[in-house]
Amino acid sequence: MAGHIQDRWYKTETDTNGKETRVKTDRHGTGLRYRARYIGPDGTEKSKSFPDRQKRLAEQWLSHIEADMTRGQYIDPKASRTTFRQFAESWLASQTTDPTTQVSVETRLRLHVLPRIGARPLDSFRPSHVQQLVRELEEDPMAGGYARTIYANLRAVLSSAVDDGLLNRNPCNAKSVRPPANSPARVVPWLPEQVFRVRAALEDRYRAMVDLGAGCGLRQGEIVGLAEDDAVDFEAGAVHVVRQVKLIRGKAVFAPPKCGKERDVPLPTTVRDALRAHMDTWKPVAVTLPWKKPDGPLVTKRLFFSNSANGIVWRSNFNTQEWKPALAAAGIIPAPLPGERYASAREHGMHALRHFYASVLLDAGESIKAVSEYLGHADPAMTLRVYAHLMPSSQARARHAVDLVFRPLSEAA
Repeated sequence: MAGHIQDRWYKTETDTNGKETRVKTDRHGTGLRYRARYIGPDGTEKSKSFPDRQKRLAEQWLSHIEADMTRGQYIDPKASRTTFRQFAESWLASQTTDPTTQVSVETRLRLHVLPRIGARPLDSFRPSHVQQLVRELEEDPMAGGYARTIYANLRAVLSSAVDDGLLNRNPCNAKSVRPPANSPARVVPWLPEQVFRVRAALEDRYRAMVDLGAGCGLRQGEIVGLAEDDAVDFEAGAVHVVRQVKLIRGKAVFAPPKCGKERDVPLPTTVRDALRAHMDTWKPVAVTLPWKKPDGPLVTKRLFFSNSANGIVWRSNFNTQEWKPALAAAGIIPAPLPGERYASAREHGMHALRHFYASVLLDAGESIKAVSEYLGHADPAMTLRVYAHLMPSSQARARHAVDLVFRPLSEAA
């Protein structure tokens, strides 16, 4: 048996004749009587106390500790009492991922996971607890994809707890546990006239942003971060997407494009002309921002787009003060009543311009691989999942191909 059992109510003393006798200690009759003690794998002493008449239970506990050590499944009892909140906070602090990703993960855990299971000790986790969390996420009015991302963050934290020896196994891996259901809504791209109406409703200094979104598929942050220095090759007809502007805890920074995927996108003549006309009226403005993180090295770029104060186009201000009024003027969302705010319109954000761009290319017969490259997606499979329903139907081609094979046979008969 690993360790030994200490009886704190009695001690052994040796008299002058060398005879050993058991005598009561000062603690006799008070407190927990038995203390099971052993040396852990880290070389330090561990213990757990048990009340009177539970010496056998203490011995069984030590036997289980010995068995766990032998199987390589030992968990430090005190460490395993760490709560999910405590471990998640330390896990977040140790992450080395992109700062924006860290902020997003922290936000999801803080808003949706910690209020539900933050106080639960790690060693008490069971698959049923994860199942309950999944059920609550599904009942919450959020998109299925967002719920699955929250679940993935939870799973990552628990996997790290397993790696650190605080859990024997990840309860998310149990067969009875499934991730939140994902029922993504199909993308419904805007019609060309909708794009043109929104563009016309914007202030002139922002209209070319619509051309780059709908005509080149750039993300909002990539458009805002587009610089005269290195972004556009007017002669070759290409846009080099090498950076974006994004916010990290309210601080604007320059950063690589999403997933770190720099790319070249064809620059249509109409978009090129619109951008040149924009430059004639609104000269590029030098903007200095830190690179990748708020305390990163400062980088200066001459940006194509600026606000009325010759600074960066802040996404939150632009979306509220410029984009939503343009949507309302174009009849895409309702205009608010006096004193009210515009309603939420996530499906009609600037990302709708990327959907329009993808739908135009796919309708023209462009390959999924090319569309994926132009959009800067992680891989073509992602593009296919989002836009497969927009691809021209192959049924007519299939019927024609089969008819070419069978028609001679039917005519000969």
